[in-house]
Amino acid sequence: MLEEYAALQTEVLAALRASLAEEEFGELALKIHRFQKRWNGPYAKFCGTREKASHWREIPAVPQSAFKSARLTVAPPQGITRTFRTSGTTGEGFGEHHFIDTKLYDAAVLAGWEKLGLPQLPQFIFVTAAHDAPHSSLAHMMAELARLAVEPFWMVDVRGHLRTDIHKALESVVRASHPVALHGTALAFLHLFEQLGAHRFHLPAGSYALETGGYKGSGREIPKAELYAMFGECLGLAPDDVINEYGMTELSSQFYTRGLGQPHEGPPWLRAVVIDPETGGEVAVGETGVLRIFDLANLGSVLAVETQDLAVRRERGFEMLGRDPAALPRGCSRAADERMRG
Repeated sequence: MLEEYAALQTEVLAALRASLAEEEFGELALKIHRFQKRWNGPYAKFCGTREKASHWREIPAVPQSAFKSARLTVAPPQGITRTFRTSGTTGEGFGEHHFIDTKLYDAAVLAGWEKLGLPQLPQFIFVTAAHDAPHSSLAHMMAELARLAVEPFWMVDVRGHLRTDIHKALESVVRASHPVALHGTALAFLHLFEQLGAHRFHLPAGSYALETGGYKGSGREIPKAELYAMFGECLGLAPDDVINEYGMTELSSQFYTRGLGQPHEGPPWLRAVVIDPETGGEVAVGETGVLRIFDLANLGSVLAVETQDLAVRRERGFEMLGRDPAALPRGCSRAADERMRG
């Protein structure tokens, strides 16, 4: 298994590029699918007696919730070096994404970010540092992006609280007139704006913010347009200066959009299909369905994941509507779990 994994890992690393063609994506996706059916026992049971996939769209996608009930990995326990966990706020336990190593994950994060063409700036990071949150995929992703920073500043302590010297830090940025990047969750930024109170800053031209969404477990959520208005009011950032990242613990790559009203798009090694949850077929452009994602960088687990998120299919990418588990066919996740358990 490890020899085959290493060979495929080399192929996927070479595929993490802007010029990846559709045909190459399809061939590599099918090759990874066959590898995962051989070595990922629960996934092989899930696929069962289904017809052999001849196109990447025919690869069976596991429900996102399956990562809570099955050990979806090609590796034995002793072969795992890193495990990321979901927040577990739904009362159904944690989802776990296991990795033989994070070489592919790290390369996908950096290559996907490079596609945005953003400058390397000092980073203010509103996420707990990776060494304080070893099972957080978000903290790990932020640590990888911090490697691109002129200088990273971690603004959240080990307890998850914002540092008390944020006012001084922002004042120093304004005085220096050097653009900066702010990276964090939507909830962290909401807390930042509340902590700033009446203080107002106008960050230097060229500054931007990356917000990853996320209000899980807080009982709070505000419309995206309202949050982006706060970026303008408190920090002087226009909506187009704010980038949203869509990702999840169960994936290794991310989608991005900028400003308001624009669809999320991913790099060429990542595909999103908006499907009708009743028929499993792709919806027409402009129609709403459930996101099904195919990620070549998910080599060691499952490359095809059906999310619990609703989206509108666009000509390019998708428009995110948000999570709505009630929109899924009743019992589909339970049936998948039963198949994986055999």
